[in-house]
Amino acid sequence: MAMGKEIMGGSMIERSSFLSSTKVFLNHGKNNNVFLVKHLEKRRAVVPLRKVVKGPVVAAVSEDLVKSVPVVPVPAEKFKVRAVVTVKNKNKQDFKDKIVKHLDSLTDKIGKNIVLQLVSTEIDPKTKAPRKSNEAVLKDWSKKSNVKAERVNYTAEFMLNSNFGVPGAITVSNNHQMEFFLETITIEGFAFGPVHFPCNSWVQSRKDHPEKRIFFSNKPYLPNETPGGLRSLREKELRDIRGDGKGVRKLSDRVYDFDVYNDLGNPDKGIDLARPTLGGEKIPYPRRCRTGRLPTDTDMHAESRVEKPLPMYVPRDEQFEESKQDTVSAGRLKAVLHNLIPSLKASISANNHDFKGFLDIDNLYSEGVLHELGLKDELVKQLPLPNVVSNIQESNRGITKFDTPKIVSKDKFAWLRDDEFARQAIAGINPVGIERLTVFPPVSKLDPEIYGPQESALKEEHILGYLNGMTVQQALEENKLFILDHHDAYLPFLERINALDGRKAYATRTVFFLTSLGTLTPIAIELSLPPSGPSSCSKRVLRPAVDATSNWMWQLAKAHVSSNDVGVHQLVNHWLRTHASLEPFILATHRQMSALHPIFKLLDPHMRYTMEINALARQILVNADGVIESCFTPGQYAMEISAAAYKSSWRFDMESLPADLIRRGMAVPDPTKPHGLKLLIEDYPYATDGLQIWSAIENWVRTYVNHYYPNSSLICNDKELQAWYYESVNVGHGDLSQESWWPTLDNADNLVSVLTTLIWLASAQHAALNFGQYPYGGYVPSRPPLMRRLIPEENEPEYAIFIADPQKYFLSAMPSVLQATKFMAMVDNLSTHSPDEEYLGERQQPSLWTSDAEIINAFYEFSAELRRIEKEIDRKNLDTSLRNRCGAGVLPYELLAPSSGPGVTCRGIPNSVSI
Repeated sequence: MAMGKEIMGGSMIERSSFLSSTKVFLNHGKNNNVFLVKHLEKRRAVVPLRKVVKGPVVAAVSEDLVKSVPVVPVPAEKFKVRAVVTVKNKNKQDFKDKIVKHLDSLTDKIGKNIVLQLVSTEIDPKTKAPRKSNEAVLKDWSKKSNVKAERVNYTAEFMLNSNFGVPGAITVSNNHQMEFFLETITIEGFAFGPVHFPCNSWVQSRKDHPEKRIFFSNKPYLPNETPGGLRSLREKELRDIRGDGKGVRKLSDRVYDFDVYNDLGNPDKGIDLARPTLGGEKIPYPRRCRTGRLPTDTDMHAESRVEKPLPMYVPRDEQFEESKQDTVSAGRLKAVLHNLIPSLKASISANNHDFKGFLDIDNLYSEGVLHELGLKDELVKQLPLPNVVSNIQESNRGITKFDTPKIVSKDKFAWLRDDEFARQAIAGINPVGIERLTVFPPVSKLDPEIYGPQESALKEEHILGYLNGMTVQQALEENKLFILDHHDAYLPFLERINALDGRKAYATRTVFFLTSLGTLTPIAIELSLPPSGPSSCSKRVLRPAVDATSNWMWQLAKAHVSSNDVGVHQLVNHWLRTHASLEPFILATHRQMSALHPIFKLLDPHMRYTMEINALARQILVNADGVIESCFTPGQYAMEISAAAYKSSWRFDMESLPADLIRRGMAVPDPTKPHGLKLLIEDYPYATDGLQIWSAIENWVRTYVNHYYPNSSLICNDKELQAWYYESVNVGHGDLSQESWWPTLDNADNLVSVLTTLIWLASAQHAALNFGQYPYGGYVPSRPPLMRRLIPEENEPEYAIFIADPQKYFLSAMPSVLQATKFMAMVDNLSTHSPDEEYLGERQQPSLWTSDAEIINAFYEFSAELRRIEKEIDRKNLDTSLRNRCGAGVLPYELLAPSSGPGVTCRGIPNSVSI
């Protein structure tokens, strides 16, 4: 039995009744050795063993034996293997779910089961088709139907021939009525050890989706290395996922396809809710996931809307899992925005209730928004508020009491200081806009015939007194001048924005000087309005305060700069450069790369939830009259600003961190420095921490790529990889596909660069731009998303109102209470980590996502490096010489610290754009 154990899997052979009736003898002769096998007590044959046998059976004998013993065919031995199937239970079930689950439990007993079938990596020479096992039924489904555990293990047993080979795939048929979430399958009983199938997918009922589901083992294969038994399944799975581009998608579908952004408006509700299509020659934009919904009645080119609470289509496996959905649903974004605010609007007379003083803003954290609107407990009880509101009641003094944002929890007045205003340009929530000033005065790139003179109103006399005795030219040459330039992003839209009710904006430029302490200080702000005539110039320059009046003017100027910055941050750097630009790559990954592909396995954790959060954004954030339009200065032109940035400045080759720092003049190449760059502001927290994270990702990706692609020809000849990149560029980003700056995917360095950039954008870049939104922006005067008044000049009637009560004027320029709380609810929700968050360096089934031990070890090294970086970040945040991240009342820079707990923590790098 020793040989039987080795061939067929150890102890399971001993338990096989089939093999227990088989007797094996060894006959010794003078010139040869012969195995005599007596099958089932009656059949006897002399079997020569070949030198090499493919599959689990391997043995060697002398050539004399092969020559001397006649070949007699013998039936293959059989042995038993067991599948352990892990199913993840739903925590919450409605009445219908419970009824269907009970019916499934009953029908399972009479043969309507979950059925599995193993598929070998080998082709059967007789049938010319993949070897398949018998079909096996999942045991004890009925018995375990009431188990309340999060995960339930079921088993199934297969009888396999000894020549079956290695299982490479398994098919699953769901003959129940209800879908179920299949987490993993492990096949036990082979001599070479267990075979793992990471599934993490919803398996639909065959009544809805008749085809069997295909799951592959965790062993990766490049397309040309695919074993014969898996080739047709690999191709079929990709065909199913691509779909045919027709019809309306069902929520249970797993079809990935492309479409333009033609669903942001709702023209059927009125012309004021119509929005242009983003994507196409007229307005270039990345593509989003196709839903196939019917067009609107009034515009055949606009897709009809699906409004909350109805869900918008994304492929079934892209939808939020329960704990994530609970976090989003319980967040203030849904609870306040969709339940409380409409009730308030119907219950109070004025929609634009202003803050009367800064104490009113403080009351949002101590009392709540209802108190601030003057709604007492008696009136609150009469409001038709849904029950969900009670779930977020945080004190008996206010249903919607907000947490105090970190920006004012350490120093209530920090937001007023110039040094904090400047510090946030390099260590705040939008640290990717600042640039080194190389030409003074700065020059616009806009068409002067349309937008007026390109020259700035900034002059040397405006800044000369703030340069510590330097000339302007000296300051430029010594890299002392920096700029936050939102002029060209806003000016083309200002005339339309300022015509909107309650919206007023400038196109701003802010010049900073780098002090000897390594900190920045703002020295001039330029405010531009559209020219009123061909030769007119509506520009003005404000400088730091010298008296009470200029102090309030300066604070208003900084507020307008911050408002510009909030818009560019949200619409361009956050939404466009992470969310929207990544979705085409995610779609192409699923459509063109099999789950067997090693690069799919690398990218898989960095795609989680992105399509769902983007669909949710199209539904309630970036849509017509959504939160962005309601609460941000650009209003209905917000997404057009995003599209203009995509056309004019988005470049994939500049999205890597090193390239972006060099493009903005914040760093120069220097091979003697760590990461090959010299930062021109040494204490630039986003860049110093970011370069460490970037390098860790890049080293991990390079190890991974070099393991599977030892030479460039393998990259060029990988049809799935090339199809993925081609579709990402030519379909997903098709409006910019003709640009010459796209990298070519023809060598390992370029592949490493592309993959590192995608992982960086999905993880660290998004984290840096997202999870500080409430800690930094939750105090609205610090970073107002919307401004309602311009800064009056002395010859204007409003100037007297300003002089008479500058605080009242300042607060009247801020968002209203309802606008502010709507915005606060949004950024609070966006800044929240869910309990099921997976952070950079973590994976589901960390030891089993691939069968490659060398890659598993490399991944653990990557995780260890991230932990080391996190300790280094903690150390830097305690270093008092680093004034941009440490000091009295200064927030430590933790946005690129990899780990976090749940909630609003202002730290943590999730693997993907998951919120």
